[in-house]
Amino acid sequence: MPRYEYRCRACGDTFEVQRPMREANVKTACPAGHDDTVKLLSTVAVGGASGGAPSGGSGARPGGGCCGGACGC
Repeated sequence: MPRYEYRCRACGDTFEVQRPMREANVKTACPAGHDDTVKLLSTVAVGGASGGAPSGGSGARPGGGCCGGACGC
C-alpha cells in the first residue's frame, strides 16, 4: 500500500499517510487536527535486489535504458 506525504499549512508539520491508491486524492487532516493540508511530491530511489551494482561484470551496463542501466533493459 502506498504512503503519501503531506504538509500542514497551519502548523507546518510534515506527516505520512498509508492508504490505497483509490484514496490518493482524499483530503486528510494533520495529526494536530488541522484540515488545511497539501500532498507533497515525494521522490523514490530504486536499486537492484542486492542494493548494489548489477551482477555479471564490472558494474554499470552500457546504454542506459529506462533507469540508467540498473535494470538491464
